Amino acid sequence: MNKEKSSMLTGTLWDKILLFALPLAASSILQQLFNSADVAVVGRFAGTVALAAVSSNGSIIGLLVNSFVGMSVGANVVIANYIGQERMDHVKKAIHNAITLAVIIGLSLMVIGIVITPYMLRLIGSPAEVFPYAVLYLRIYFIGVPFIILYNFEAAVLRSHGQTQRPVISLSVAGVINIILNLILVIVFKMSVAGVAIATVVSNIVSSMDLLFYLLRDKSGYGLNPKELEFDPIFIKQILRVGLPAGLQGAVFSISNLVIQSSVNSFGPDTIAASGAALNFEMFAYYLLNAFGQAAVTFSSQNFGAKQYKRCLQATRCALIEGGILVTLLSGLFIIFRYPLVHIFTASDEVARIAAIRMVVVLSLEFFNMSDDVISGGLRGIGYAVTPTVICIAGICGVRIAWVTFALPFNHNFQMLMYCYPLSWMVTTTCLVAAYFTCYRRLMASLNTPTVPTRAES
Repeated sequence: MNKEKSSMLTGTLWDKILLFALPLAASSILQQLFNSADVAVVGRFAGTVALAAVSSNGSIIGLLVNSFVGMSVGANVVIANYIGQERMDHVKKAIHNAITLAVIIGLSLMVIGIVITPYMLRLIGSPAEVFPYAVLYLRIYFIGVPFIILYNFEAAVLRSHGQTQRPVISLSVAGVINIILNLILVIVFKMSVAGVAIATVVSNIVSSMDLLFYLLRDKSGYGLNPKELEFDPIFIKQILRVGLPAGLQGAVFSISNLVIQSSVNSFGPDTIAASGAALNFEMFAYYLLNAFGQAAVTFSSQNFGAKQYKRCLQATRCALIEGGILVTLLSGLFIIFRYPLVHIFTASDEVARIAAIRMVVVLSLEFFNMSDDVISGGLRGIGYAVTPTVICIAGICGVRIAWVTFALPFNHNFQMLMYCYPLSWMVTTTCLVAAYFTCYRRLMASLNTPTVPTRAES
């Protein structure tokens, strides 16, 4: 048994989960800095309309990218599970099938995204003065989507055996390149939204290629050999069994966010720009909490494969407590310093005032968002891939769409709209806690049967 694997299956969990999650959070936060650099540069040097153009694309990018990035969770779970079972031949095949799937998804999504960009922007009611800039930014962005998908699957391969440091190195290099290109293309060459889009594409290429070369050089059982890339229906099905529900959840989340973005757009360019600026800080908090969600799914998957079921519960509990403390502290700092932080992205006092409203309403209850992510990860780790998807779709997406449809018309203002976020998180957390303990008791009860199932949910 190798060192990486045994570290998840034995010993204390508090320190191991923290050491796993923090580099992963740093990696994701660096990835978000690509987008934040775009927003800051374009907001400061290209004006409010250009800032609104970049900001309004967030919900569409989320719909078409994050739903497929969610499938990388399937690769993480399958590989980690085989590691726990000590079936290194299957680990190797799962890795090569996951990378093949990433390439197919990335290229398909690039073509689809470029074609449907204007139709999606019209669907969410992008204002006329913003529309042409938003189309330009989004079409350039989609050229880099294959590299975004590839990077996330590569990172999932590394996470499955506890390697979270390398993505930080890759994104650090790419982040520096992104910021330098932003400044040159926007300030020197006056390329506005096109400049920040090109910088983002180049940085995504750099980060994904760096991880690819790292995997190609890795001669351990977790390395990559181009000659062994394959599309084996057995392994693809296993990856998709977990990845498709996670991807579907991401897609439906994004649809609900499109509904919210459409409502944001109705308030005009200042509110669009403000909402986009505030969203950057929410994403920093989200990537921190998501790192502990990834820790829960990875530690639970390995221990589930090793049939250490009580340790799965312990891992989820540790991730929940540690993540809750850190996310609450970070969100509190963002709220306290909200005005100077927002002014990084805009010189407009009105835009800053509106952004501060969103930050207070949403970040105050970010703990519940963290709970949803960690408990969902814990459920997927012990074999329940569909259960958290159904609960999150109904609890988060259902509540948000219902709020926009029925509550917002009675008090049509931006603050009222923002209440849909914490409300949806609290409803979902309540349901997920009940579901987790129900599923865990069912799993433990199966120990009394002659054969313990290899998967808890068909």
